[in-house]
Amino acid sequence: MEGEFTPRADALRHKFRGEVLEPGDPVFEQMRRVYNANIDRHPALIARCRDVADVIAAVDFARETGRAAAIRGGGHNVGGLGTVDDEVLIDLSNLRGIRVEPKKRRVRVEGGCTIGELDHATCAFGLAVPAGIISTTGVGGLTLGGGFGHLSRQYGLTCDSLCSADIVTADGKLRYVDKDHHPDLLWAIKGGGGNYGVVTSFEFAAHPAKSIIGGPMFWSLDHTEELFAAYDQFIRRAPTQVSAFISFHIVPPMPPFPKDHHLETMCAIVWCYNGSEAEAKEVMEPLTSRIPPTFSMVGPIAYTELQSMFDGLMPHGLHHYWKSVFLRDLPAEAIEVHKEFGPRVANIHTTMHMYPLNGAVHRVGPKETAFNYRDVQYAANIVGIAETAEGLEPIKQWVREYFEALEPYSVGTGYTNFLFGDEDDKMIRAAFGDNYDRLVAIKTEYDPDNLFRINHNIRPAKARA
Repeated sequence: MEGEFTPRADALRHKFRGEVLEPGDPVFEQMRRVYNANIDRHPALIARCRDVADVIAAVDFARETGRAAAIRGGGHNVGGLGTVDDEVLIDLSNLRGIRVEPKKRRVRVEGGCTIGELDHATCAFGLAVPAGIISTTGVGGLTLGGGFGHLSRQYGLTCDSLCSADIVTADGKLRYVDKDHHPDLLWAIKGGGGNYGVVTSFEFAAHPAKSIIGGPMFWSLDHTEELFAAYDQFIRRAPTQVSAFISFHIVPPMPPFPKDHHLETMCAIVWCYNGSEAEAKEVMEPLTSRIPPTFSMVGPIAYTELQSMFDGLMPHGLHHYWKSVFLRDLPAEAIEVHKEFGPRVANIHTTMHMYPLNGAVHRVGPKETAFNYRDVQYAANIVGIAETAEGLEPIKQWVREYFEALEPYSVGTGYTNFLFGDEDDKMIRAAFGDNYDRLVAIKTEYDPDNLFRINHNIRPAKARA
């Protein structure tokens, strides 16, 4: 079977080190798949880049053939933005180089790397970048959406550690961006998503993370209301060395979880303390003494192990449907919503995670990066997952109902990396807050024809007219 681009694709192949795949190629079917199995899209062409020259060639090809360019780094975006129907997919998964400069506390990461690979490289030097909680997540998409993780209360969002980047813009030019070179572009990619080009490498500041105390604690559901209230009081005042997200889980029926709680639905808090075990116990004590957990798995742990702790519950190939809201407060009415919907998680994969976004996240002003929401306390993420598409349908309804019940207590939008693509334009625009107009101006300068529109799209002024 010949692809529609075959004659022009052959010309691309002559100047391409990687693979140029079209429908009918032996590995095309495998390579079009992404993390979320519920996303079933068929690109017209997949450009599997091996270096920056390939990225430039792929961007030029998309522009010259009049097709949109979708960008795939780790392929982890649950809304399916790392693939596309009938357009060009630029795949960075072969760009996996990482270089750590421990004396400078800097790390440069190519655009196809995962956070597990980043953590592996930096932890060898007692350093880390605040990035995610699932090790298979792509560094690129995470950073461009803002990014947060276990160390964000201490070190800020992932994008707050971004010092510079290399980006191929819609005109096919490679631009180095930092505070002195194209600072507007650097600002825009700190939360503005994949609207501005293909980022081929990121340079981050890395931070000390030598001794980590972490893991989950579990409570029975009859503690839900008081636990959420106590957690809210605790995490607002806690030192920034500690992070803790609160969630609902069905306890997996496997070691190391205690057998007498297998398949029990419970509340959990997942801890991360960057410091000694004695300090961690002292810091956690105000909450744990007030409401003692049913069981605890908290202890000394390698940061890489904590980062990959939930990988087994979220492997590639499951079917996902998620919703997200930002919350400035956690009133009793919002806790009642969690109490009603959280215990209805359907399986060991499905969950609600509520992440704290205070501490160092609040130290950056709302205009200093494209990520605007520097005054919210929490990102509540409702995560629906099933092993089959049919099994996902009733879980979707639970996700929607949970979201609709929680949304009145939100700021009217949520974390862009967890928006699913079926939100209305008002919510997408709200995700960029007061920075939207500046983002439009930068988009208009660097991508006036909206080549990069397979994202939570910020349309250039010409396209919006």
